Amino acid sequence: MSNLLSLSSVAKKIWMSLMGLFLFTFMLVHLSINITLITASDHNLFNELAHFMGTNPVIQLFQWVLFAGFIIHIILGIVLQIQNWIARPNAYKVKASSEKSYFSKYMIHTAVIIFVFLIIHFINFFLVAKGLIGEMHEVKVDGVVMEDMGSLVVDLFTIPGYVVFYVVALLFLGFHLDHGIQSAFQ
Repeated sequence: MSNLLSLSSVAKKIWMSLMGLFLFTFMLVHLSINITLITASDHNLFNELAHFMGTNPVIQLFQWVLFAGFIIHIILGIVLQIQNWIARPNAYKVKASSEKSYFSKYMIHTAVIIFVFLIIHFINFFLVAKGLIGEMHEVKVDGVVMEDMGSLVVDLFTIPGYVVFYVVALLFLGFHLDHGIQSAFQ
C-alpha cells in the first residue's frame, strides 16, 4: 500500500479510477440480483442468488478482493483530497467557470455519505446474513434450506425512514458515479 501512496498524483487518480470501475461493475451485478425482488413473483430467485453468493467459495474469496478494492479507493480518495487541500489551501478569489463537473467539487462529501450508507448496508445485510448480529429467518427453496434474505430486504423497506435514507444515499451515489465515470475515461 505504501508503494501505491508514493505514486504521482496522476498515477493515484488512475488507480482510483480502476478501483472505481471495479466497484461500479460489482454494483451492476448487485443491482441485477436486487432487481429480482421486483421482477419475480416471490423471493425464491433472490434467495437462491443470495445463497449462491453466500456459499460459493470463489465468491467468498472475491469478497476479500472487493473489500480491498473499497479500501484502496477510499484511501486514495482521502490522500488525493488532502494533497489538493495542501496544494491549494485558500480558495480562488474569483470563481472562474471550468470544464469540471458540478459534482467533482463535492466528491469528498458524497464519499462520506456513501461510506455511512455502506456501513449501515453492511450491518443490516451482510452481518445479519452471516449470523453475526440479529436474527435471520430461514426458508426452503427447492429442498435447500437457506437464509430468507428476500424477506429481510422487504421487511426493512417497509420502514419509511429507511426508504428515505436509501433513496437519498443512492442519489448521492449517483452524483459520485456521475463524476467518477466521466473522470475514469479522461
